[in-house]
Amino acid sequence: MKRMFDLIVVLMSMPVLFLLLFFTTVIVKLKLGSPILFKQSRPGLNGRTFEMLKFRTMTNAFDNNGVLLSDTDRVTPFGQFLRSTSLDELPSIWSVVKGDMSLVGPRPLLLEYLPLYTEKQYRRHEVKPGITGWAQVNGRNAINWEEKFELDVWYVDKRSIWLDIRILLLTVKKVIIRDGVSAQNHINMPVFRGSK
Repeated sequence: MKRMFDLIVVLMSMPVLFLLLFFTTVIVKLKLGSPILFKQSRPGLNGRTFEMLKFRTMTNAFDNNGVLLSDTDRVTPFGQFLRSTSLDELPSIWSVVKGDMSLVGPRPLLLEYLPLYTEKQYRRHEVKPGITGWAQVNGRNAINWEEKFELDVWYVDKRSIWLDIRILLLTVKKVIIRDGVSAQNHINMPVFRGSK
């Protein structure tokens, strides 16, 4: 039922999604050049790996010694705009269509975090990862990792179509007001190094 819900919502949103994807693709090409998309392997349902797509938000700038600059130094104002409006997430719709992701679920994080989770935190992988989720509408990147994982597991236990609808509506509100985009002193979230 959740899979059917995802596909119906994507299908109904396709005219708007197509326009957003088209114009964002053109602007990313003009502002940042190629490649337009950022591809990265992420853990999905039961920790299985899939390839997630996002719009590129950073340059490939190096320092004088040929070392890639930090994320903070490589994110352009335009890239930060894409992140704050979540437009960089639009290509992830393809992962929803393929069935690797859902519209709503815990956000897919980095593969290297998998061995760092507690048993409870790993439960976030009992469902497909989502483009948005309960943690995203309850603080996004402004909350710490432990709070984020608690919210993810809460969603796993309470998930329903009605909760997904609520989260999607709250996501629209959060994107409009750009709430919780960055953690303090970071462009997104600090690196997760395991819970104490």
